[in-house]
Amino acid sequence: MQVTMFSAKPYDRRSFAAANRDRHRIDFLEPRLTPETATLARGAEVVCAFVNDDLGADTLRGLAAGGTRLVALRSAGFNHVDLAAATAAGIAVARVPAYSPHAVAEHALALILTLNRKTHRAWNRVRDGNFALDGLLGFDMHGKVAGVVGTGLIGSIVVRLLTGFGCTVLASDPFPNSDCVALGARYVETDALFAESDIVALQCPLTPETRHLVNDRTIGLMKPGAMLVNTGRGEVVDTRAVIRGLKSGRIGALGLDVYEEEGDLFFEDLSGEVMTDDVFARLLTFPNVLITGHQAFFTAEALQAIAETTLANIDAFAATGAPLHPVLRRPA
Repeated sequence: MQVTMFSAKPYDRRSFAAANRDRHRIDFLEPRLTPETATLARGAEVVCAFVNDDLGADTLRGLAAGGTRLVALRSAGFNHVDLAAATAAGIAVARVPAYSPHAVAEHALALILTLNRKTHRAWNRVRDGNFALDGLLGFDMHGKVAGVVGTGLIGSIVVRLLTGFGCTVLASDPFPNSDCVALGARYVETDALFAESDIVALQCPLTPETRHLVNDRTIGLMKPGAMLVNTGRGEVVDTRAVIRGLKSGRIGALGLDVYEEEGDLFFEDLSGEVMTDDVFARLLTFPNVLITGHQAFFTAEALQAIAETTLANIDAFAATGAPLHPVLRRPA
C-alpha cells in the first residue's frame, strides 16, 4: 500500500525501513500533519501519524478527499484524533496499543531519582570544579509513600519498580490491577493518593475525566514539598496551577516528559530560536524542575515494536479492510 508518514524523523526512517522490507511504499515527510499539509498525502491509502499531528475534522476531511482510508497511529494514545469525524469521512484509525511499557516506566523512575538526588545539578557543578554538597540533599526512597495514578501496562511496571525501592505504594485507577495488588499496592481514591504520597507519578491516559486532574485543588491536597512526575499525557496537568504550586513550595520537585502545549515545541530543534511560550519558559526557571522532550518511549526496543505493530496494522487493513488494532469510537 502507499503510505505517507508525517512528522518523520531520521530514527523513524531507520526503524520503519528495517521492519518494512519493501512490502509497502512509504514516503517519509518531516512536516507535521495539519489541515494545510494534508494535501501532501494525496494518493496515499494510508497516513501514518504521531502524537503531535493534527487529526481534527478539517485534516481528516482533507485526507479523505485525497484518497486516504486508514490513519495508522504510531502511538498508543489517540486523544488527538476526532474519531467521529474519521467515521464520517470513512477513515479507519489504528494504533500501537503497547510498544515498550518498560521504557516509559523506567524513564519515570529516572526522573524521580534525578530530581531526588539532583544528579543533573551535580553533573554541572563537578564540570565547573564545584564539589560542594550544599543544595544537593536528597531522601531515601525506601520507606516513602509513592502514589501511581493509572495502573495499566506502564503504571503496573512503575508500581513494581517503586516496590523494589522499598516504597509503600498507593494506586488510583477505575479498574484496579490484580498484579499491583499482588505487589502490595493499596488502591485509594485519587484525593487520598495526593494527600498521602511523598511522590506522585502520573501514568493515566487523557480523558475528559483526567484532563487537568492536577489542578489548584488537588495540588492543595499534597504534602508540602511532595514530588510530582508526569510521563502520561500533558493535559493531565494544569501547568499554570503547577507553577503556583512550585512558587508556594507545595510542589517540592516536578518532572515532566509531556507538556499540555508541547505540539509546537517537542521533537524539534529550537535551540536557535527565542522561546515564545511564556508558561514553558517560566517552568524552566525553577531549579527543582526537570523536563525532557517526550522521550520516555525512546528506546531501540520501543522503536522496533512501534514499526512492526504499525506495519502489521497496515498489512491487516490491506488483507481484510480492518487494522489489527483499531481505535473504535465510543458510543455517544
